[in-house]
Amino acid sequence: MTTYFNEQESIQSRLGRDDKRTLKVLADRYIGANPPVPFAFRAFNRSGILQNEEGLFDLNLGCRFPEAKQGQISYAYSLVWSDSERNLDVLMRCLGPIQFYFNDELAYRSNVIDELKPDATVKLNLNFAKGWNRLFIKAKVTAAGFGCLFGSDEAKVRILNVRSPFAEREGQAGWVYSAPIDADRFEESPLPAALSSEKEHNLTWLPACEWSEEALALHNCERLFGLQPGKKAYAWTQLNTASIGAAPYVLKGTTTGPLTVWVDGEQAAEFRTEGNFQVEVPLAYGKHDILIRSECELTSSSWGFAVNAFAGGKQVPFHSPVDVHGSNEAWLYLGPFDANAELNAKEIATTKRVIADNYWRLDRPSTWIRPYYENAMLSNKWTVGNTTNYARWDYPLGVTIYGLLQTGRLLDRSDVLSYALEHVQSCTDMFDYSLWDREQYGFPAINQQLVMMKMLDNCGSFGSAMLESYKEDKNSGYLPIAERIADFMLQQLERKEDGAFYRVCHDEYSANTMWADDLYMSTPFLCRYAAITGSREALDEAAKQFLLFRNYLFMPEQRIMSHVFDFKYGMPTRIPWGRGNGWTLFSLTEVLEALPADHVHRHELVRFFNELCAGYAGLQAESGLWHQVLNDPDAYQEASCTAMFAYSFARGVRFGWLTEPQRFVQAALNAWNGLTQFAIDAQGNVHGVCSGSRYAFTADYYKKDLLTVTNDNHGVGIMMLAGTEIVKLKDWLGEQRLAPSEVG
Repeated sequence: MTTYFNEQESIQSRLGRDDKRTLKVLADRYIGANPPVPFAFRAFNRSGILQNEEGLFDLNLGCRFPEAKQGQISYAYSLVWSDSERNLDVLMRCLGPIQFYFNDELAYRSNVIDELKPDATVKLNLNFAKGWNRLFIKAKVTAAGFGCLFGSDEAKVRILNVRSPFAEREGQAGWVYSAPIDADRFEESPLPAALSSEKEHNLTWLPACEWSEEALALHNCERLFGLQPGKKAYAWTQLNTASIGAAPYVLKGTTTGPLTVWVDGEQAAEFRTEGNFQVEVPLAYGKHDILIRSECELTSSSWGFAVNAFAGGKQVPFHSPVDVHGSNEAWLYLGPFDANAELNAKEIATTKRVIADNYWRLDRPSTWIRPYYENAMLSNKWTVGNTTNYARWDYPLGVTIYGLLQTGRLLDRSDVLSYALEHVQSCTDMFDYSLWDREQYGFPAINQQLVMMKMLDNCGSFGSAMLESYKEDKNSGYLPIAERIADFMLQQLERKEDGAFYRVCHDEYSANTMWADDLYMSTPFLCRYAAITGSREALDEAAKQFLLFRNYLFMPEQRIMSHVFDFKYGMPTRIPWGRGNGWTLFSLTEVLEALPADHVHRHELVRFFNELCAGYAGLQAESGLWHQVLNDPDAYQEASCTAMFAYSFARGVRFGWLTEPQRFVQAALNAWNGLTQFAIDAQGNVHGVCSGSRYAFTADYYKKDLLTVTNDNHGVGIMMLAGTEIVKLKDWLGEQRLAPSEVG
């Protein structure tokens, strides 16, 4: 059989059959390895290079330099941090002659077809090294065009965050690019070092990151917003009294017009005329928000303010209320707003919301603060790096969150529940902002899959976990997102003539296909949505989709499912991938639990559940595990599908859906025994989980190309879910005073 570690290293060898302690180890390992690190805020210049709706960086330099002369050259330069070695496909769409250097080596030089054929796209495979990676582009002006589009393939999943090079811009997000020059400055000399000074090579690097002397002579609000008679703006900073302690603090400054000061959301002072001002505020130990509103009068010739804080006669520095990489500034600015705009000062001092179509910016040219998802990044093989998965919205993590919620409930662990809820909230709290971010910048920097929702993978699994979280915290912010997902599934999603969900995926390898996976990506969410909203349409849709998918994918002679039906060929692949079948049975238990006893499809779905369970049980290996390709004993034994079958069998017994429960009690217990003996080690690492899958008509793809990944998110959550159901099954057997052999 397949082995992933010595049996002495298994969690069973250390804990025996202590299932709750095994669950504790699984949950604690995951949380310990994925600390709650939120989005990273960076300075971002919106007059620089933006992304298009595909996620490609729009380096069309012809639009930026329309007067550039034939033969002139510009450069574009960025850095990418990778927490581990990462293989990634990137796309290059040339608008003219391009040379692309990756880590100082020429990785691509365009040919005439790439340069002249409209929308010609070149795919390059890059191996990002651990640490900093340098992307450098040379673009030449021709009559055909000037520049390129560049970015990662499947950008909303395989995120490519770029940061600015040069010491002057360290920590800022985005590309820099140079004004055109007549001759290649780097033809015979090395490319610029990542953190060298941008002044070293006598080039004009854009976008501009410093104010001109003329702009610096203006007051702050005028510099940022221009003269705006009748408008107002806000500025936000913090005072940290840790070094001095509780004391009376004095704010002293000047203003060009009416100014209001709030401290921790409470109004501290209001001044109606220009001139000097002073206000004393008693502050306790700790951090305190200082919010200022500056008004530009109708007769104003300038606009802004300056203020300092003092305690005991000594100046106390202000600090930025949020850590913004690439900035050492203490103040953030918001505006301008109409004078009659009603804004609650207690609600303004936050980065979680867009305020009347405005967000916080810095006192630099065209520079806003922008949150980025910079945690674990997917590679071509769907694996993640060594950093935390926290704050990511994607489908494998939906199962992980569900597993943590169920484990926290079973073990009465409020800390595990809190962690899972906070992960969900990190995404949902910033949902409105992420929509605004996409509108402003072309492509979102956070919540990419939710915002760019085009398929069930993007929304159903994590959306289901979000609604499972709703049972705990009743967070009203989840409901608008749930409405959006439900509308996508029920009203917008592509369907076949009979109403079955399928994937259109124009111009992709998976065009015009149906996947067993999509039963989990849709039906559990629809069931939870129905339970919360009372939507009978959603519940009926979940039941109907199972019957429709059965028509296309069920192989009755073996009582198992084909992974995919390919409508291009009018046939199923007839490859019973383990996890694809696991998704099917796992999801069916969620639907059966939700369906009322008198639902028109319930009897048929219970019969289908029994057929599938019988088919799967007959293919279980002696180890208790199932094979990666279910009916191929030469395929490796895979952990995630095993966990899904254990979970489903245990639920089928407890809820009374199975006509032969005794057989499935033993199959479920054997599966869990196999997992704790062969797939979960003593440190709680999960082995034997197949990486994310594409599809094929040959079993060799699943057996030889889809290899296992330790602690892959496709397996960690379902391992916890299987464990919780095994505990519940054993408790149920105890309550019934039955041995496994006596069930039924």
